[in-house]
Amino acid sequence: MKQNVTIRLDKDLIKKGKVIASKKETSLNRLLSDFLRQIVEEDDYYEQCKKKALSILDKGYHFGGKIKYTREELRER
Repeated sequence: MKQNVTIRLDKDLIKKGKVIASKKETSLNRLLSDFLRQIVEEDDYYEQCKKKALSILDKGYHFGGKIKYTREELRER
């Protein structure tokens, strides 16, 4: 579902934005919409990667090898 949003921008910014949009053969509305979509998708991707990384850290890493000594044996001198 699409919904209109009203934003307030400086006239100079709107003019420059329209020129950029024209160079890209699109509208200012589409240019802003695409930019906002990109920001949201990047944030979603970041959150997914963060969750995955934290999950991996919670599981921990096993670097192989076996513990050959007990705590007591290591503390003996």
